[in-house]
Amino acid sequence: MIKLSSLTIGKSAVIREFEKSDIHIKLMEMGCVPGETIKVEKVAPLGDPICIIVAGYNLSLRKTEADHIWVEEIAV
Repeated sequence: MIKLSSLTIGKSAVIREFEKSDIHIKLMEMGCVPGETIKVEKVAPLGDPICIIVAGYNLSLRKTEADHIWVEEIAV
């Protein structure tokens, strides 16, 4: 497993778990729930924010938020 923040553009992964913090509830409300498939769509030039596709829509996350999400990359 790796952190979402280290996933590269165009790669897909499945959310496995969160680091326990206050932000995990906010992330779950935005559709980032364990078992959900995500894809990294874009990364800003300086690496922050990260645009992902989750639950059928685009979501931008700060790198600090993405650091709380552990994912398992999907081999294509």
